[in-house]
Amino acid sequence: MHLKRPALLAALVAAATTVIGLVAVLPSAAQQPKDRDTGARELGSPDYGVCRGPDERCYHDWGNFDPAKGYRVLLFTRTAGPRHANLGPALAAGLNPPLTAANVVQNGVVALGQQNGFAVDWTEDVTQLASPNQLFRYNAVIFYSTSRDTLDDAAQTSLRQYIRGGGGFVGVHNAFGTEYNWPWYEGLLGGANYYDHGPAQSGTVRTVDRRDVSTAGLPATWSFKDEWYNLVPAPSRVRVLLTVDEHSLAQGVTGSMGHPGHGAEHPVAWCQYYDGGRAWLTTLGHDALDFSDGSAFPGAVQFQQLLVGGVRSAMGAAPFCR
Repeated sequence: MHLKRPALLAALVAAATTVIGLVAVLPSAAQQPKDRDTGARELGSPDYGVCRGPDERCYHDWGNFDPAKGYRVLLFTRTAGPRHANLGPALAAGLNPPLTAANVVQNGVVALGQQNGFAVDWTEDVTQLASPNQLFRYNAVIFYSTSRDTLDDAAQTSLRQYIRGGGGFVGVHNAFGTEYNWPWYEGLLGGANYYDHGPAQSGTVRTVDRRDVSTAGLPATWSFKDEWYNLVPAPSRVRVLLTVDEHSLAQGVTGSMGHPGHGAEHPVAWCQYYDGGRAWLTTLGHDALDFSDGSAFPGAVQFQQLLVGGVRSAMGAAPFCR
């Protein structure tokens, strides 16, 4: 039955009044709460199908780690493509194979562990990552300048189960040039991937978040030399800790493919919870002198402090991503 014209007009006026009333009580864009960190309002990730971001509700504590047993990390440096010089010669199979003086990264991380209260095992043998039970012996797993498809199917499954069980992940430098075709791993890196870089050069690092354990003692700005990775995609929904001032780079930031750089917001370290676990990331770490005493390499001491803090927080020995 159709309404007569007067009744129809009355109904339309009433509906419009209701809508206006609803609009009036909705906060304006200026009134809506602003998140300190990108994506903090939404826990689910439409891109990677996981809970991720700086919100600790994305951490899933299964009780797999007992602090009373101390802290131990696994350093994984296997390369299935280009190999950074600071990794030294490829390692023999097994756990904790012999190291040479040229294995600077492995020796450096072991020394940092000895100085800061955590044990370090090292390997380039993918079978050491073959099951979650193997990984759950470690409070965190460090991928330091791994490259290309360094994991097989078993190791991929194991790593994901480990992270989902509350494990910690630390990705350093060319960890961003690893597992390109695995979307879950890209999400673990903060929704980021390596694209290119310009020539290694000195630049000014800005400490943009000094609340985190990894950055709390760092100066507001400090000099460092690196390759300054450009990332596509760039990290999203993470807590950015450090950026590089692109104006301080004498030769610009464009790489071999002509990436224009990231402008005023060029992140070089960040953290997030991911799929139940913790992930702390930095694109820094190219040079062997990163593990020196800093007398001949400005920023080395700050880099080591940054890395130790990142490892300690990722493995649960210190507050994470605060």
